[in-house]
Amino acid sequence: MEKRRFLNKISKSLSYLFLSLWSIFTIFTLLWIVVTSLKSNRELFRSVWSLPDTLHFENYVKVWKLFNLSIYFRNSLIVVPISVLIILVFAAPAAYVLARSSFRGREFLTNFFVFGIGVPFVVLLIPLYSLLTKIHLIDTFVGLILIYVSLSLPFSIFILYGFFRSFPSELEEAAAIDGCSPFWTFFKIVLPISTPGLVTVSIFNFIGIWNEYLLALVLIRGENKKPLSLGLYALQSAMQYSGDWVSLFAGVIIVLLPCLIFFMLMSERIMEGLTVGAIKG
Repeated sequence: MEKRRFLNKISKSLSYLFLSLWSIFTIFTLLWIVVTSLKSNRELFRSVWSLPDTLHFENYVKVWKLFNLSIYFRNSLIVVPISVLIILVFAAPAAYVLARSSFRGREFLTNFFVFGIGVPFVVLLIPLYSLLTKIHLIDTFVGLILIYVSLSLPFSIFILYGFFRSFPSELEEAAAIDGCSPFWTFFKIVLPISTPGLVTVSIFNFIGIWNEYLLALVLIRGENKKPLSLGLYALQSAMQYSGDWVSLFAGVIIVLLPCLIFFMLMSERIMEGLTVGAIKG
């Protein structure tokens, strides 16, 4: 018994040590990128680890205006929020029906969505490209949003399914006694208390779609329609020949900042949603 406690204590200590070291490494890397983005190229090449003599905020202005990062940023602000909103509109009712209703084929549909999580979207690139070309949605925001929504639904339904399963059945029974139909029970009772789960799904999808690269690379051609992830790659390609690396680091910060702020503001909601959803009712 004592030996088991000792081993558990050692295991926890090693886990905390690993997580602490990983957190320190992540924070250090992020701070180094921020500091480097505020240097001049001469300061960077002179000493990689030194602090800048003066803060060069013009690096951010340069990538924002001269390298069209403002256009890419605008495109991402169009595609990502709309995609997340549509995902919630379809995933929430579907997950609720699968979790709380009993009908023939429910288990099959649930397993079907779970199976969809394990399908790598790389194998779907050619069929998706062919499909969008046939329906004339290639190189359009609408086509890209439809692809993002369809590929994100399995994961979103899976997360919300576990969340809705944790609801006490007394809530629905009380609503039925008061004469509330299942449709209005979902909208008036279930959705208002589902905020943690909905926020969790929104954050995961927001970060995933915001940083997505491969699908946008294949499905988007026009320079004025590229999202921020493609814009950063174009910036990196340009910097290879100009040697303006500090501007590249400034572009990285511009890409990371919305996700970082969004995650920091909603991190407690993520943990709350995952914790509640992990408890089966």
